[in-house]
Amino acid sequence: MPIPPRIDVINSKNSFVEHFRKFIPVTQHLETELTNRVTEVHFKKGDLVIDANKICKKSYFIKRGLLRIYFVKDGKEVCEYFSSENEWANSPRSWRSGKLDVYYVDALEDTTAYCIHADDMIYLFDNFPEMDRYGRLSMGTLLNQLMERIVSFRFTSAKEKYIHFQQTYPTIHHRIPLGMVASYLGVAQETLSRLRAEK
Repeated sequence: MPIPPRIDVINSKNSFVEHFRKFIPVTQHLETELTNRVTEVHFKKGDLVIDANKICKKSYFIKRGLLRIYFVKDGKEVCEYFSSENEWANSPRSWRSGKLDVYYVDALEDTTAYCIHADDMIYLFDNFPEMDRYGRLSMGTLLNQLMERIVSFRFTSAKEKYIHFQQTYPTIHHRIPLGMVASYLGVAQETLSRLRAEK
């Protein structure tokens, strides 16, 4: 039987456990395993969190801060998405497959996150059937966001893209540098500056 973690440790990881409670019932046993299998980590603004040249073995649930997920094409950084408080950040395909992928992750702000290793997540899925439900529901949420992004990217004007971006990131869009927002939207920075000036 696992040794229960100290109460202060559980409290410090409360936001991590509460994230799972939004999707599934969390028993005391599962809560203990969740808190035992994550560590709190800190990144300074500008730190490289995940390197595309290495297999992604860790995923980060953000307690406080802002991370950017991007890839490099023709020597230029292209922003794919952003993760902030109470969201995950990793290189999704590398995390799942154990193979190299194209995504880098860096810190746009000083960031505190809970880190879990891929092997620990596999253990949780193998030993707690309710985690399968968590996986389905959380992936469904991400899939819906991805489909909305595809539709916005392909079928809307630059102004509509920017409005969608603000709606997608209502609490953090003002924290992201203008050039990175332009990269995410696939528009010129000058175009974005003009759209913002129209408000």
